[in-house]
Amino acid sequence: MLSTPPLSLYIHVPWCVRKCPYCDFNSHAADTALPEHEYVKALLDDLEQQAPSVAGRRVETIFIGGGTPSLFSPAAIRALLEGIRLRLDIAADAEVTMEANPGTAEIAKFQGFREAGVNRLSIGIQSFHDTHLKKLGRIHDSREARLAAEIAHSAGFENFNLDLMFGLPNQTMDEALTDIRTAAGLNPTHISFYQLTLEPNTVFHKYPPRLPEDDRIWAMQQSCQALLADHGYRQYEVSAYAREGYRCRHNLNYWRFGDYLGIGAGAHGKITNAAEQSIMRTWKIKHPQHYLEFAGRPDRQGGRAAVPREDLPFEFLMNHLRLREGFAEAAFGKYTGLPLAALEPELSDCIAAELVERRDGVIRCTDTGWNFLDNVLQRFLN
Repeated sequence: MLSTPPLSLYIHVPWCVRKCPYCDFNSHAADTALPEHEYVKALLDDLEQQAPSVAGRRVETIFIGGGTPSLFSPAAIRALLEGIRLRLDIAADAEVTMEANPGTAEIAKFQGFREAGVNRLSIGIQSFHDTHLKKLGRIHDSREARLAAEIAHSAGFENFNLDLMFGLPNQTMDEALTDIRTAAGLNPTHISFYQLTLEPNTVFHKYPPRLPEDDRIWAMQQSCQALLADHGYRQYEVSAYAREGYRCRHNLNYWRFGDYLGIGAGAHGKITNAAEQSIMRTWKIKHPQHYLEFAGRPDRQGGRAAVPREDLPFEFLMNHLRLREGFAEAAFGKYTGLPLAALEPELSDCIAAELVERRDGVIRCTDTGWNFLDNVLQRFLN
């Protein structure tokens, strides 16, 4: 029997100062003044249309992503969050995260974002080396990167994340380790540490830079993970490391196959209807100008479709197996409506190959399985 999971809200702000050559997100360089007022209104109209689908449910987390949401003014973010609270039941202790960049114009607003209702920042550092920042197309330098973390502290953010990348063009082991030491010294509660990949439809994919050899990248990852652990950052997901009590609640809801409303240009959502025993995926028009043009109209939603039952095992595992904790056997049936037998014979094959372990009612990847997660998941792909 399919049950209703926890609920989150994702908000997409699609503009940034400049499109980075590695970025495959729905982001667009802001050539003119941002239409803050119009976009906030469109977001709230969008939410108004979706609110009936989650009537009676409480939102546990909010995430404002992009793009670069910190390009918006604190006043716009305040109006957005106030409008959301008028339309949805928001938990009193809700985690409210906003992505931010270390550009000088944005960090000057951090205290205003805190006062507007944001209680967690995710700051896109990527590297503390100016040479690498320039190659990545970032608009900030290493000084601004350090300053952003310092100002986050002074603005009252007790909880914030720093994004770091590794496997960068011509990056050395010492540079990668220095990035980790510098980040840890700035005392964030959370560090996202992930490998640069050349995604389709990006400049780097069309004109690929020369990256370190695979064995060097692997050694870099292993050494940096050990250093993160030494500084008290425990890895709980493939690319997420947190100090005790500071795992990202919003992302945990994704990885635990929770529900989320998605509003904004190109935003995706997942909503469970326990009464109808169905799970619906939604997506919105991607281009921000088109999204604004359709504001308030039912056909502004890009589309919606039920997740086929045969796809649910893969979708569930694709999220849950990213977590060190794995998942309780009972959770599979609770949030997919399927018996655990739907994972057979692939589950038994993975256990026999020592890629997955099943112990005390919990299923998780072994260390080997986690390191080759894509190979594990391919076995369950319909």
